Amino acid sequence: MKKALLIFTAAITLLASSCKKDGNSNFIRYTDTAKFVIPKPYIVTENFEQGKKTAYAAADVLLNTGSWNFDDALVGNLSTDIKNGNWSIRMRNGKITMNFDVSNLSKIIIKHAKYGADPAAGWALYVSRDKGVTWGQLGTEYNEASTVLVTDSINVATTGPVRFQIRRTSGAATSRTNFDDITFKGAGESGVTFGIPDTGPVDTVGTSTPASGRPIVVGADAPPATGDNSNLLFGNPSNATTSLTTGDNYLIDAGYYVESYNATRGTPNWVSWHLDASNATGTTDRLNNFAAWSALPTSFYAVQSNSYAGSVTGFDRGHNCPSADRTSSTAANGSTFLMTNMIPQAPNNNQHTWADLENYLRLQVSGGNEVYIIMGSYGQGGIGSVGTTAVNTINNGHVTVPSNVWKIAVILPVGNGDIIRVGATTRVIAVNTPNINSINADWTRYITTVRAIEQATGYNLLSALPQSVQDVVETGRDSGI
Repeated sequence: MKKALLIFTAAITLLASSCKKDGNSNFIRYTDTAKFVIPKPYIVTENFEQGKKTAYAAADVLLNTGSWNFDDALVGNLSTDIKNGNWSIRMRNGKITMNFDVSNLSKIIIKHAKYGADPAAGWALYVSRDKGVTWGQLGTEYNEASTVLVTDSINVATTGPVRFQIRRTSGAATSRTNFDDITFKGAGESGVTFGIPDTGPVDTVGTSTPASGRPIVVGADAPPATGDNSNLLFGNPSNATTSLTTGDNYLIDAGYYVESYNATRGTPNWVSWHLDASNATGTTDRLNNFAAWSALPTSFYAVQSNSYAGSVTGFDRGHNCPSADRTSSTAANGSTFLMTNMIPQAPNNNQHTWADLENYLRLQVSGGNEVYIIMGSYGQGGIGSVGTTAVNTINNGHVTVPSNVWKIAVILPVGNGDIIRVGATTRVIAVNTPNINSINADWTRYITTVRAIEQATGYNLLSALPQSVQDVVETGRDSGI
């Protein structure tokens, strides 16, 4: 008996000694003699704040989690819509259906309530395991009588791909029900590409005539010029100025963001902005009004809306300050589509890795935080959707393709005195990705430190913080969770 116990203890010791945590992976990996993989948990929430559908007629709508079909349902924001945030589903005598699958799911969580003073109505959740060919009811019928959002959690426990449908099952034909914050929880790869991409896989404007240049229009919804919530609160990383003698470090204050523009590269060096709930209200849809900035100094080459078109290498017009971070007005959203806010970005880098990171930061805002963000790029040579050789420039050499794309984000609970609130426990996320189309979709694999990005770029990031605070937050590596 003692001998058996000794053997068992030795085996456990060996297993423990072979255990490694891979900080850049989705998994905790047990290597050498033990070959176990523990999947990393995921949480994906569709909050219906991005993407619009204002009529009951059946149609597909692109939301943050993917394409959904709304049949006799819409996305509403009336005072009588029960919602968490600005928008929620309002369903009449119909159904809403996912047009995509989610994998490795353990449960689905749904918030729901009856609309306004309508009578109670019944609904049920249906699941399909064959991409929507057949459906089966999951759980019991819900009799919707609550006038406030009720949260229900339904266990699923499956590794295979599934999709869901919420279907009206009983009640008066005119009764309406609100649904909000549908959350998927699981472990491993969810299979969900979260976020509406900034462009399609290949620039679609062809070689058409470029759009007319536009000025910067700054409305009352823009962040303040100075102080808390200002775009440049944490410092000017490269000491950019408005002097034409520093054309490769030219300061542009676009109101909704501030940047250092590089006239030689035809792209920003960096862009800095503040993000809170007032910026991403969903007041306007994506405008897609790409255009040159009409006030760019005449001595600078003006990158046009179609300057990335015709490239056989396939690069997106990749936003620095994302469209979805500025939906409080048409002026705010339009500012993000100026070409002075764009870089040539590999499609998978733009539409997957960065889209997921951008949405993760917006989720921090919906959780009661505010975020200060600086994004930039450096180097030369990226690989787009066509070919396997690095491309240095496009647009006849006028636009440099960066080799790396980086971002840092300072996350704080909503409050005042933001500079002095930053300390050792403040989350500061730093990410640096190669600008290649074969990139991994998981942005947490590319987490680094602020100090490492400073060394790569030569910038002094977060320079407004006391040096002692910088030394702490700039050398820490966030977990990405």
